[in-house]
Amino acid sequence: MKLENMGKALDEIREGGRFRKVQDLRMVTASKGVRRDGSECIVFNSNDYLGMTHEQEVQEAARDAVRWGTGSGGARLTSGAVFELSDLEKELASFKHAEDAVIFNTGYMTNLGVLYALGGKDDIIFSDALNHASIVDGCRISRARTVIYPHSDMAALEELLKNTPVSGQRFIVTDGVFSMDGDIAPVPDLIRLKEKYNACLIVDDAHGVGVIGETGRGSAEHFYVSGIDIQVGTLSKALGAEGGYAAASREICDYLRNVSRPFIFSTSISAVTGMTALAALRLLEREPERFVGRLMENTRYMKEKLAEAGIPVEPSDTPIIPIILGEEEKTLAYASRCIEEGILLSAIRPPTVPAGTSRIRLTVTAAHTKEELDRAVAVMKAHFPLP
Repeated sequence: MKLENMGKALDEIREGGRFRKVQDLRMVTASKGVRRDGSECIVFNSNDYLGMTHEQEVQEAARDAVRWGTGSGGARLTSGAVFELSDLEKELASFKHAEDAVIFNTGYMTNLGVLYALGGKDDIIFSDALNHASIVDGCRISRARTVIYPHSDMAALEELLKNTPVSGQRFIVTDGVFSMDGDIAPVPDLIRLKEKYNACLIVDDAHGVGVIGETGRGSAEHFYVSGIDIQVGTLSKALGAEGGYAAASREICDYLRNVSRPFIFSTSISAVTGMTALAALRLLEREPERFVGRLMENTRYMKEKLAEAGIPVEPSDTPIIPIILGEEEKTLAYASRCIEEGILLSAIRPPTVPAGTSRIRLTVTAAHTKEELDRAVAVMKAHFPLP
């Protein structure tokens, strides 16, 4: 874009009600934040599903890690990194029942790094229509052709797999839990199709780890299946840190370390970040009922209370609770009224979701108290529905 056209483009964004600004917020607990004006709010738009960011054991690990430096100083292949990053990769691999894992700087960069490295010019990536932007962009920068299949439509996917000629590798890529609707991909059917058509299955469990599965291991545990070739994940949601990872066979992980440019040319995450994630992972493995069990209980309780209040929510098995309002203006107005009363919700609008499906995206965490959940429902009920 020419710089002289930028102002006009911004005006069009404003006129369409889609102009966004960064809102400053400090989290004083895993469920409460304070704004610059000193006002407090109960937060329902965080992906800190298990409240790990404010767990004492996790924070102590972060403080202890500072002695190894505030930054890493370089890329891992050229400068090395603290021992704990390799330890974290080993424990992530074990947690996901994989041979190995590779850490990237963000979950977003993980999808870019995996798809960029693996997708060649003779390959085809079959991608769910509602996949996260990082998967969409990873498909775009890969050299592979991308074929979009309707959301979780296994019959349509099979037709595409059967009728799309390919001389190279077939890849199927999907979110495990879809972040805007909270629904779960039909992983057993995807495994069946990947085996039938000799495809490589990639599942992004960013919103699955710590959220689904009896011990929070994600999609495979939720369905009691194996056969996912590459499990992508993040350290920045349920594990309370920053970064991402891909868990797979040792051969795939070694290939990513040697070919994936986002891994090779990025400065490593710091000791603080890596040791924070490692502490959170160990805590989750040691006490799954305390974290995953509490999250499931809070999710059930919140959905029941919203139903009693007459607020319709989309059905899902996850703590991501979408409330479809349709119009962008109505969605923004509803969120603003709730925020004024100390309940921080996300107003999700196009282009994040399709036109006409603007929504409130409410996320429950294990850190929320029953009193906080009740307060949120009371405020939401008072303003619902908008005229």
